[in-house]
Amino acid sequence: SPCVFSTAAQQRSTGDECGPEDPRDEPKHPLSDCTLEHKAIKLEEQVRDLTERYRKALADSENVRRRTQKFVEDAKLFGIQSFCRDLVEVADILEKTAESAAEEAEPSNPNPTLKKIYEGLFLIEAKLQSVFAKHGLQKMNPVGGKYDPYDHEIVCHVPAEGMQPGTIALVTQDGYKLHGRTIRHALVGVAVESQE
Repeated sequence: SPCVFSTAAQQRSTGDECGPEDPRDEPKHPLSDCTLEHKAIKLEEQVRDLTERYRKALADSENVRRRTQKFVEDAKLFGIQSFCRDLVEVADILEKTAESAAEEAEPSNPNPTLKKIYEGLFLIEAKLQSVFAKHGLQKMNPVGGKYDPYDHEIVCHVPAEGMQPGTIALVTQDGYKLHGRTIRHALVGVAVESQE
């Protein structure tokens, strides 16, 4: 049994020996070399596991940061999308009005007021299209191009006279893109082979 508070003199006089006198003969630490190696291997595995988890967490947080940044950039670019949809309807009305005024303001008509109205409408329309372009809103010009369901909506089929079937022959309503994203489909007539 171990002696907790005994001194060496008391031990010699009583004959009780709590431990050997020679320090080289002391018992080994309760953990053997094998146990220490096993614990070291286990700790190394834990370090590797925690390092891998840390790298994954770091990569995940970087992905979240990138996605959030992309979301914010898209919100900046496309935040005006619904406003643009409403504004292109105004542009349609302005264009139709300018076309009507152009028909009435032909050289055969001597009315100078009508001619000034047409010129004013033409300038307004040009300025509006320039403002659209400044903010990334572009009118599509699909006539002669291939039909694309992401950009166009078919409203009629037209006999293919001098055109390849599947190409757009006419546009009944202009389509618009905002920074490359379609915000209003162009209403188009597609050329088809005439069946006789």
